[in-house]
Amino acid sequence: MECFFGSYERDGLGVDSKKMLVCFSIPKAGIAFKAPFDGEKMHTEYASLLTLLEFIELNQKLFKGKDLKIFGDNMELVKQINITRTCRYEFSELLKKALDYKQKYNFSLGWIPSDRNPSTTQLFD
Repeated sequence: MECFFGSYERDGLGVDSKKMLVCFSIPKAGIAFKAPFDGEKMHTEYASLLTLLEFIELNQKLFKGKDLKIFGDNMELVKQINITRTCRYEFSELLKKALDYKQKYNFSLGWIPSDRNPSTTQLFD
């Protein structure tokens, strides 16, 4: 089953507002998720992926017996997880958590251009 994750920066918000959105979608299941998040771009990307993986863990019946193909539009994050590339220290625990999920669920992780990522392009449909 194809799953997508990404982040979105909201414009025109006040200083105290959470500027980013954590996003994921599973089009074949009709699932789209977005939530405000207080973090910079890379932190939000990790939060989006981990939120998707936690959703998968909590809804295993939906994914049982299906190959999980996860796509994100942040090449750096995809490389960090697929090649266990180093990351900034503040993201090391998030990378470890993502790698633990990858070992547990054996999903593939690929890159998709941002204009083809339904988790963010169909955000307000």
